[in-house]
Amino acid sequence: MSTGGKAAATLEAMPEGGGRRLAFRGALDTAAAARLWPEALRAARGANPLVLDLAGLTTLDTAGAVLLLRLEREAGAARWQGLPAGPLQAMLDRTREALSRPEPHPPAPLPFLGRIGHATVLRGQGMLGQVAFLGEALVAGLGTLRRPWRLRLSEVLRHLDEAGLRAFGLTVMLGFLIGLILAFQSSIPMRQFGAEIFIPNLVGISLLRELGPLMAAVILAGRTGSAYAAELGTMTVNEEIDALRIMGIDPIAWLVLPRLLAAMLVMPVLALLMDLSGLLGMTAVMMTLGFPPIAVVNQLQTWVGLGDLVGGLAKAAAFGLAIGLVGCRAGLGAGRGPRAVGDAATAAVVGGIVSIVLLDGIFAVLFFRLGW
Repeated sequence: MSTGGKAAATLEAMPEGGGRRLAFRGALDTAAAARLWPEALRAARGANPLVLDLAGLTTLDTAGAVLLLRLEREAGAARWQGLPAGPLQAMLDRTREALSRPEPHPPAPLPFLGRIGHATVLRGQGMLGQVAFLGEALVAGLGTLRRPWRLRLSEVLRHLDEAGLRAFGLTVMLGFLIGLILAFQSSIPMRQFGAEIFIPNLVGISLLRELGPLMAAVILAGRTGSAYAAELGTMTVNEEIDALRIMGIDPIAWLVLPRLLAAMLVMPVLALLMDLSGLLGMTAVMMTLGFPPIAVVNQLQTWVGLGDLVGGLAKAAAFGLAIGLVGCRAGLGAGRGPRAVGDAATAAVVGGIVSIVLLDGIFAVLFFRLGW
């Protein structure tokens, strides 16, 4: 903010009565204050008295007023001279008043019960936001069912490639190692009872019903859930999500639904791949124990049914949906600071793993009640 007309700003310093006189002429605006600041401070420091001659001043803005008040504080005693009444005097008075205001004190810390209530309210607001996001995703999904041409198939295929095909190598390696470890660890107690032939039963049921879908879901949460959160979090930080809403485009239907569909479709495939590679690892161990592959196949056919496989694949699809929802929600809810994207990716991985463990417990109780 400035007052008055524009002219070249000059400073003339001269001794006066044992002190010093500083005469300002022209426009004391931001540029002039920055240019004259070092020279004026050197001239005013220790002057007693200091006369600030402002008769030739034509313009004064906030920066110039701050310079004059700083000169007054640097001198032993200061006297103003020649400041015309009106806008220039009003600018100096407003700046003096603003600089004399005390700094606001930080709010007093809440008591213990207050902190608990504050944390509870924040947690409740977060849960309401998650429920609202689920509702928006459901509404967008139902709208896409009525108008399937609105779904971007190219985006679905891209996410299928990133979440599925590129994870096949890691899934096969981990599945083989899991089957290998389970078979070796099971052979130790089974050998004491001469029941090593039942290792395929134990490993097969464990992989198809529990470990296969669960380990594949952990892979998806670490790779894809964090990627969803990072991508959408970056778009949120760059205000691209707000731009889509301004243009009338629903970000849920445009960005979230292709990712959710890809996660749901790819999870059963990853779980099946984890199961097959784990069974291969278990078969390799059984061959080292002296059992031919045909014995392993017979045991699996006898004790492992189609229901075990179907139940595991159904759980895998639910895990994929949960991971996609958590990852997208974390990305769209990212903050605006420099750590927002990293925090969103961390929240997606942690939330995804917690959600699949909770869902696995729910499925375990449900299958037990159903006798499946």
